[in-house]
Amino acid sequence: MAETPGRAGRTVELDGVWPAWPRVAGAVRVVLRVLAILIWTVICGLPQAVLIFLPGPGKVRVPLLYWRGCCWCMGMTVRVTGAPMVHDMPVVFVGNHTSWLDIPVLGAALPACFIAKGEVGKWPVISIISRLGRTIFVSRKVAGAARENADIRGRLTQGDSLILFPEGTTSDGARVMPFRSAFLAVAESEVPHRLQPFTLVYDRLDFLPVRRADRSLFAWFGDMELASHFNQIARHRGLRATIVLHPPIDPKSGLSRKRLAQQTWHQVAVSAAEIRRNRD
Repeated sequence: MAETPGRAGRTVELDGVWPAWPRVAGAVRVVLRVLAILIWTVICGLPQAVLIFLPGPGKVRVPLLYWRGCCWCMGMTVRVTGAPMVHDMPVVFVGNHTSWLDIPVLGAALPACFIAKGEVGKWPVISIISRLGRTIFVSRKVAGAARENADIRGRLTQGDSLILFPEGTTSDGARVMPFRSAFLAVAESEVPHRLQPFTLVYDRLDFLPVRRADRSLFAWFGDMELASHFNQIARHRGLRATIVLHPPIDPKSGLSRKRLAQQTWHQVAVSAAEIRRNRD
């Protein structure tokens, strides 16, 4: 048992104290991050609740600022590499989906609104944040397809860029699942726009390259609860996400939806494997 001299000749037992310190520090980190995000949400949410009804770029810039602040609160650094982002027309960004973390990470890097499944619009608190971020909710039901497609066309007409996850769900973080061609129906819109694939990989944990055994730590899939996964992630420091932007595609280039899905999936999957392999 390790001992160290204390006052008046007393000794202080250290065994059992230091082993518990990382757990205590992790718990404190979680609490501080929750409080910081809540305060930041109120600060950004109040003006955004007004801006979404007004013309101008403010309703796009505030969400960018909000998500960047959330990443900072989480100790997450976002690195963006690859092809330049398109600025002269609306863009539909399509890429892999691993976790709820993808939302703040992509929201901090891309000036775009998310396309999300309808259930998200019913989640407590999350639904409010999503609506303030001008998320488009889709039910994936035939009955609502026409209205949802009209909403998407309307956003593109207004000049809004969109973020879409063609996998249709989150993965385990070790692979990129095939892209569903049905999700790329937006590419058939007559509104001029570009399709830009992206790859998102979490490649730093506690300031070190993510090991193969730790990849699943970032993944939120199956029946995982959001609160428990947040607690798991928020205990760590030195997180990093790398986003690789691939060359934009003209959806009017003659490729079918199936071919577009295959081509964009291949770009994303190959890039994700390369990032994990390089570990730089």
